[in-house]
Amino acid sequence: MSGIQQPDLKAVLSRLIEIPSVSSTQSELDMGNMPVIHELAGWLETMGFCCEIMPIPGEPLKANLIATLGSGPGGLVLAGHTDTVPYNESLWQFDPFSLNESDNRFYGLGICDMKGFFGLVMEAVKDYLKAPLKAPLIILATADEESSMNGARALAAAGKPKGRYAVVGEPTGMQPVYMHKGIMMERVRILGQSGHSSNPALGKNAMETAHKVISEIMAFREELSQQYNNPGFTVPAPTINLGCIHGGDNPNRICGHCDLDFDVRLLPGMDSQELRENLRQRLLPIARADNVKLSLEAIHDSIDPFDGSADSPLVKTCEELTGYSAKSVAFTTEAPFFTRMGMDTVVLGPGDIDQAHQPDEYLSMDRVNPTIELLKSLIRRFCL
Repeated sequence: MSGIQQPDLKAVLSRLIEIPSVSSTQSELDMGNMPVIHELAGWLETMGFCCEIMPIPGEPLKANLIATLGSGPGGLVLAGHTDTVPYNESLWQFDPFSLNESDNRFYGLGICDMKGFFGLVMEAVKDYLKAPLKAPLIILATADEESSMNGARALAAAGKPKGRYAVVGEPTGMQPVYMHKGIMMERVRILGQSGHSSNPALGKNAMETAHKVISEIMAFREELSQQYNNPGFTVPAPTINLGCIHGGDNPNRICGHCDLDFDVRLLPGMDSQELRENLRQRLLPIARADNVKLSLEAIHDSIDPFDGSADSPLVKTCEELTGYSAKSVAFTTEAPFFTRMGMDTVVLGPGDIDQAHQPDEYLSMDRVNPTIELLKSLIRRFCL
């Protein structure tokens, strides 16, 4: 950390991008976010914030940061996550861990989703470091949003922070979001019997069972799309994505085990436990017919849909300031955890979701100043 009291925006963005903080459901890809948290805390402390680092239970390399300027009840929470998704470096034109400027864009892993938001927040608060705040300003940085959301879960369990309004700076193209889908991340685990591939009778091929399981999941997906529909979403039906599959170890061995990971994007009103049990009852007959063992389990606890109010004071303010009407999105954020703690919540950030989770992830430079001015307006409205 440099000794500069008010760090330069590009220096902040560059340093945040340099620090790897991948979170993943695959343990071999998963990292901690502690270096990012300490970097942010160091900067914010020099700017006058009171910083609390909250370790994540059972995760020694991961933590949340609650940085507070001012005191008293209520206040404005500017929230984001410090982790990124995994990356395929060979598909990047730029170094994922270096801030690159080209074509009026900032490139780097997490610049859009969503480390870049912290740099813009820090730039916005500089004018208010000595201001007489009537309500506190809270910068919140979380762990593991891209996988387990254990950071947000820990906050909700602790009842922190106790803000009145929360802005989650996920990539929304500067458009306020008041509603989004929830998510289930599920794993089907199939245990067959390996054997010499020259005689299929010597084993029980778990991959062949997985083929039947995939067909059943796709049929289930079609039935869900007929059963549930919410025209408030651009994608009005729940979706199921077959995300990754792992199994076997050699072409000349009967596949003895196979794991299939998938997600379900939930509409408001859908029950994750009921859906899981319904699907389990559809898959077990396949396992019995193939004489293999099969389990269906949640990789992580499901995330509820965010079902906010389009007429809330915060949403209406953000519509006024941005000139955009509030909308719904299909992706999932930490917003439901903040609403659960009683906060008026909106999802609103400078990036575009189409650039998230992609090689050569970028943030358009023409979004930088408008976002900073928007954040300044929100601080004036809800903290001064």
